[in-house]
Amino acid sequence: MDDDAIIERVKCNDMYAFEQMIDDYKPIIERFAFQFGVNEASIPDIVQETFIKIHRNIHRYTKGKFSTWVYQITLNVARDHHRKEKRQRSLLEKAKRKHPKQETYYFFENESHVLLHECMQQLNHKYKTALILYYFHDKSYEDIALILNVKLSVVKTRIHRGKKHLKELFEEANDAEVRDHG
Repeated sequence: MDDDAIIERVKCNDMYAFEQMIDDYKPIIERFAFQFGVNEASIPDIVQETFIKIHRNIHRYTKGKFSTWVYQITLNVARDHHRKEKRQRSLLEKAKRKHPKQETYYFFENESHVLLHECMQQLNHKYKTALILYYFHDKSYEDIALILNVKLSVVKTRIHRGKKHLKELFEEANDAEVRDHG
């Protein structure tokens, strides 16, 4: 069943269609949230909140690519999550000093992928988001412009500048890794 048929059935409160939508989009939302910098433990919350918003607002979806709308919602939920984390940062820092915990990662094929992910997290959100959507979610510049609600020229600039800055960060981190570990 295609997206349009599923959407129409979800609009009619068909829970089986909504389950199908969850099955189709959950992996995409999880990967996007992780790449956006949401910590692993919070990803299920992001997924849940995204699907709650989709279900509550499905009647507002009328045109365009459904996946673009899903990315927009996911991005907003992830941004809200980051804002909430930022407000709680001082309390978390105190707790981390008392109880340091080991950082975990989703599966990476090799150490350079971990290093690349860490460098991506250092990028400004506007560059990171554009790069993630383009390289890891195969979104066109036009789709990215719709998801981010910016002009096409802005997307092109962000991807160009983001790639340049990411390359610099990766080279610095790689050089430091070589110096530190031979």
